[in-house]
Amino acid sequence: MAPIGHHSNAGDTDLRRFYVYTLGFLKSRRIRHILRTAGWKVTVGRPSDRDVIGVWGKSPYAARGEAMAEKTGAQLVRVEDAWLRSLHPGRAGEPPLGLLIDEKGVHFDPEQPSDLETLLMTEPLDDSALLARANGVIAWMRRAHLSKYSAFDPDMPVPDPGYVLVIDQTAGDASVTASRADVSRFREMLFVAREEHPHAQIVVKGHPETAAGFREGHLNNKDLSQNMSFAPDGTSPWALLDGAIAVYTVSSQMGFEAILAGHKPRVFGQPFYAGWGLTEDENPVYRRAARKLTRAQLVAGAMVLYPVWYDPYRNRRCEVETVLATLEAEARAWREDRAGWVAQGMRLWKRGPLKGFYGSGRGIRFEDDPAKAKELAVTENRRLMAWSSKAAPDAELVRVEDGFLRSQGLGANLVPPMSLVTDDMGIYYDPSRPSRLEQLIADSVNLPRDQIERAHRLIRFLVDGRLSKYNLMGEVPKLPAGHRILVPGQVEDDASILLGAGDIRQNADLLAKVRAENRDAVVLWKPHPDVEAGLRIGDVATPEQWANQTLRGVDMGALLGEVDEVWTMTSLTGFEALMRGCRVTTTGAPFYAGWGLTRDLGDIPARRLTGPRPTLEGLVHATLIAYPRYRDPVTGRPCPVEVVAERLKCGNLPKPGAANRMLSKLQGLLASQSHLWRR
Repeated sequence: MAPIGHHSNAGDTDLRRFYVYTLGFLKSRRIRHILRTAGWKVTVGRPSDRDVIGVWGKSPYAARGEAMAEKTGAQLVRVEDAWLRSLHPGRAGEPPLGLLIDEKGVHFDPEQPSDLETLLMTEPLDDSALLARANGVIAWMRRAHLSKYSAFDPDMPVPDPGYVLVIDQTAGDASVTASRADVSRFREMLFVAREEHPHAQIVVKGHPETAAGFREGHLNNKDLSQNMSFAPDGTSPWALLDGAIAVYTVSSQMGFEAILAGHKPRVFGQPFYAGWGLTEDENPVYRRAARKLTRAQLVAGAMVLYPVWYDPYRNRRCEVETVLATLEAEARAWREDRAGWVAQGMRLWKRGPLKGFYGSGRGIRFEDDPAKAKELAVTENRRLMAWSSKAAPDAELVRVEDGFLRSQGLGANLVPPMSLVTDDMGIYYDPSRPSRLEQLIADSVNLPRDQIERAHRLIRFLVDGRLSKYNLMGEVPKLPAGHRILVPGQVEDDASILLGAGDIRQNADLLAKVRAENRDAVVLWKPHPDVEAGLRIGDVATPEQWANQTLRGVDMGALLGEVDEVWTMTSLTGFEALMRGCRVTTTGAPFYAGWGLTRDLGDIPARRLTGPRPTLEGLVHATLIAYPRYRDPVTGRPCPVEVVAERLKCGNLPKPGAANRMLSKLQGLLASQSHLWRR
């Protein structure tokens, strides 16, 4: 993945004029901008022989541009959607995440070599870094179940392994026509699949546009005989490929994905991926036989070097890894939210942000009564969620909590979150039961290299940017010299304390413990921001009994760079300190304890103490990349962690409204009164 903050846009000077004669180019702002990042300026009129005419592939409307190119001598450039296009088909109205811009031909038409074919034929494709990226792309697509259109359910059941997969395509598709295929060719392919595998089940995979009702396919139920069936709509292509013993295609992109999944597909057309030694070709493209490619080389050329990829958050050109992260975030949101939610135990001020995070699909309905919420979820076939602290311990639902890169400001001040976690097993701060985060941390020992490197880059960005959960501003004062131990205060009635703190549950007791075991150290006491603001309990009356210095209103991200060690009950500060290379001692059982990265004095669950040990990068990947969901406060879209990290660093974020500020003040007043009542 390109470094966070990487810019790769072409400059606005010296743009070549790109004449178009169809409304599709003019109506789509996204397409015009992607073309601009590639050096083209969309315009209309009559070109000269030094200009360029753009057409969409070999669509019926391309004839207008082709005729004008013939008249004027202008160069013809053909444009197509890139391989990772969007969640839904273009006919559903969703713009693309990239384009294939070809000055020689078009990738699916073998009549003449395209830019892609020329690239695959002539580029060395032997650079180790490039091939490592290509292997990372393959692993990412398979792991996250990403395809050209990714609005499908990876958990949908597929037939038992051992079937033959036959891939249908839409009638009239230009890639089918270019391969000189028609419905007869598809029926022939189905017949050959049966002849070559007489005892196997035949599964036909329809096109997503056929499932959505936009276009018909070539095959239908009348074409199927005994032991043949269509795969259910919405099935993951990767799940189907995993269970197949053979794959048959004419020119579908899924044939390319079959190669990535380890198959050698039988190809009845002449798509771009045929002819390189990775397919069994019924109708070979003989000029390609001069070169054999590996899977990684094919992906390096076709997915890393050839497309023009687009970053919708930063509105600029990007690398394929950024698109993978983008599409993974959007696909996750769609897959989790499409059935709709019933949410219980959600305060009024949280409901707006929750709608932003989980309100796509069938939306989110709020019901405070647990029994009614459960009944509503069952009758309307929705998923049930609850704010983690409001859920009964044995409730069967998804628990929701703030994420670990939350905001620029306190949640107790009603600043909306940029990240939330959803946990279908437990919740990360409760060590009494496994959580989804705990499972992700354990599984991180198997992370592919590209994701380990992604986590490493994220660590560097967070540390260099001095980012933390709340990102409060405040200069670090001059600190006493010596071995500095930071003791971060916690909210003493917080769920992480009640469930995971162990014997030490009060800030004063923790300070006393630290001083007793570190007589000569410089102990730095930092009260929790919510406690400082008077919004929660956890004040220490006389911290100077144990601490050399009390730090109020100090930026945690900056402070961690000045200390040597952190002692904590369960605070997230311990996790943030690990990223900065600090030694961390825990007296409770926070989610990051027990994995061999901390010194643990508390009662750690035995299940964390065995098995392979995760690395810091694995812990960070699980905690900040795989576990939370993020929402970009600027575009309102689901987004990967890197986008939120950049927004927090830049600091130009939307501010809470007047209603939120009023509620915050009222909440602070009530919290103060509650604290006085307890005393």
